Amino acid sequence: MSPPSRHPGQLPMDYGTLERAMGRDGGAELLFGAASTALEEVAAGRRELHAVRHPLGFFCLPVLRDGDQGVCVHLFEPDAAGPVPLTTSPLHCHSWELTSFVLYGEVGNLRIRVRPEHAQPTHRVFEVHSSPSGVDEIQPTSRLVRCEPGPEQTSVCGEVYRLPAGEFHSTVVPSGSAAATLVLGRSVPQHTDLSLGPVHGTGHRVVRQTCDAVRTARSARSALRRIHGHHPE
Repeated sequence: MSPPSRHPGQLPMDYGTLERAMGRDGGAELLFGAASTALEEVAAGRRELHAVRHPLGFFCLPVLRDGDQGVCVHLFEPDAAGPVPLTTSPLHCHSWELTSFVLYGEVGNLRIRVRPEHAQPTHRVFEVHSSPSGVDEIQPTSRLVRCEPGPEQTSVCGEVYRLPAGEFHSTVVPSGSAAATLVLGRSVPQHTDLSLGPVHGTGHRVVRQTCDAVRTARSARSALRRIHGHHPE
């Protein structure tokens, strides 16, 4: 397969179109093209968008928000974690269903089996309430649990993986390597973002770091080079 063509006017970042492309054979070119278009607009300064350092160790570029639906590009880079340490653990679950297309690199998802445990718990369940301003309010619940690793799925360039709302997992990219995904998220009613943290952990607040325009554009250009250099044949 040749690198994706570059026709910004023909590749709208439309949730429904991207969702259908992720579910059919032959949709990869549209997905590569849509991600490239968004990244080109960011790199050239035509789209006012600032990357956010996610506490789980990647840069998030929120390219579309439409009600309960959203589209992001996630960039996993060796320095993406930043200076702020993770305050709970990498084990978490979303309040939204996720469909993700790997643009380059490889992304592993380890499912986690969680069961109630009061005698010898390994973790406490925390609720994560995020505001549009980039502040995460992390609140402990009364749920004490024990967790065990479940099946692991590794997805590579050009593949799609899905995670339902409410399923605990950990996302892993090989140390020192880079990866990127085009992510579709749809909020599911009655679900809350959760994280597993220390048994005796307390409530606290985390402020996500927003990158400046220069750092955002540099990440977008780096991602574009990798997309076009690692596009599957």
